Amino acid sequence: MASQEEYEESQEAAEGEGQEGRRKKREDDNALREGNQLVTFFLNDEVFAFPVTSVQEIIRVPEMVHVPLSPPSLQGLANLRGTLLPVVGLRSLFGMNAAEHAEDTRVIVVDVGTSVGFVVDRVSRVVTVEQDKVEGIAGIQSTINTDVLTGVVKDVGGHAMVMLLDVRRLVNQEFAATRKQATTAGGGQGMRSSRSGLADDADAGGSDEMQLVSFVVNKQEYAFPIDRVEEIVRVPEEISQVPKSASHVLGIINLRNRLLPLVSLREMFHFRQPDLTEHNRIVVISLEGSGGGTRRHSVGIVTDQVKEVIRVSKRLADEVPALLSSGNNGVKDVSAICRMDDGKRLISVLDVESLFQHNAIKEALSVQQGSAAEGESAVSVAETGHRQEEDVQLVVFRLLEEEYGVQIESVQEIIRVPEQLTAVPKTPTFIEGMLNLRGAVLPVVDLRRRLNLHPMERNDRQRIVVFTLAGIQTGFIVDSVAEVLKLSNRIIEEAPDLSSDQKRIMGRVANLEAKKRMILILEAEQLLDEEQRQAVRKIRKNAA
Repeated sequence: MASQEEYEESQEAAEGEGQEGRRKKREDDNALREGNQLVTFFLNDEVFAFPVTSVQEIIRVPEMVHVPLSPPSLQGLANLRGTLLPVVGLRSLFGMNAAEHAEDTRVIVVDVGTSVGFVVDRVSRVVTVEQDKVEGIAGIQSTINTDVLTGVVKDVGGHAMVMLLDVRRLVNQEFAATRKQATTAGGGQGMRSSRSGLADDADAGGSDEMQLVSFVVNKQEYAFPIDRVEEIVRVPEEISQVPKSASHVLGIINLRNRLLPLVSLREMFHFRQPDLTEHNRIVVISLEGSGGGTRRHSVGIVTDQVKEVIRVSKRLADEVPALLSSGNNGVKDVSAICRMDDGKRLISVLDVESLFQHNAIKEALSVQQGSAAEGESAVSVAETGHRQEEDVQLVVFRLLEEEYGVQIESVQEIIRVPEQLTAVPKTPTFIEGMLNLRGAVLPVVDLRRRLNLHPMERNDRQRIVVFTLAGIQTGFIVDSVAEVLKLSNRIIEEAPDLSSDQKRIMGRVANLEAKKRMILILEAEQLLDEEQRQAVRKIRKNAA
């Protein structure tokens, strides 16, 4: 039987171990906060990662417009909330076998001075690692070129090995022209998660999981369903203060040309809001317009720290006890409480609809609407003065499934394709032949072949669009002519610089976001280079 002295010694030892355990936990927590956050994902059976600081958002595979004369890994251009997004297939970039887009396929949007989306097989999770856990790449076995790797991390997030990708080198390897645009990412960049979600919506296909964005407020962990989160961004240096507003309304910021009101979740929950630091994050949440309307209301919720994007089984989510959901203490805004780590970690899932009924949110939205009305008034005056000079007329036609446009001043005429064109021997393959157009020889170019697109059989919908290039009339066969469209010059923007040939021929894009249309604008004078023009001149000369 143990003596009293032995018993006391064992108690002191146990207490010491407990204190050491608590000290180590505090150190681990600090290491996690100070460590590197990575977004991990799969390609085939290999696991890769981007630094979370370079990740802008994670979206489903969007509708894309194919861009001819671009690198083979470019899957197309997408319209991301009014911004042109080049979407690149990482499988193609790494020389892997192509794979059809599946339910788990996602696009990770990264910042390299300009936004680029990378198609991956499946996103895994956000993990945090300490810098000294990152190893060099010497001796690792991988199917990809290790020049694009910055290091590896072993035994993290349930993966035996995670390869860290150098985002800028990855882009520059395939898109030399993008290198000129790349600059060091600014402090306003963060991880954004689109309304489409990091993975399938919680209820899609009867899934037993919820997907949440978790964050900390006053040392307590909360979460929003990921499909209600538009993006997560750093707190900008400048916040426009709103006079005579309540303490929970921190002000308004300009987020990509839209006004976003900021609300302090600490103040809403009756905690004091200290000065904002680099650790604070803004979680932008949205609520669809009521009554079947399409208007979306967005509010930036200021949190102490965003923790992670997680999947939680619905079996671990409990309803809020009725006793706690009553009263006026803010708990009514919690829709569920998730029990994680065997109940040691509790995450309160906030109900977005209920939150938007909170007086704090209503006041913030009213502040936003007042500021927006003033902005719209100023814009309308500017539009009235300059509307005439901003109109551009385009002849819109189709190739494959995409729409192209040329300025109407460049088009001489549009004619049907005759049943037979006169073949011209020993000419480039893109020259289809020639025809007699009112007594003049008209060389005819197959625009599909010129742009390295798949050829098609002749049909009644095809047309020949006639341009005058360097004084020589030349016809270009297109799949069909759609319309003559008058557009405001404000919606025409520079196309991403993907290759010299592409940039020269189609350097602009008309982005009709409201109609979900994207029109690649061709520069008629650049459709043929000097060597090709010489071939056309030779045809005219020999036929004369």
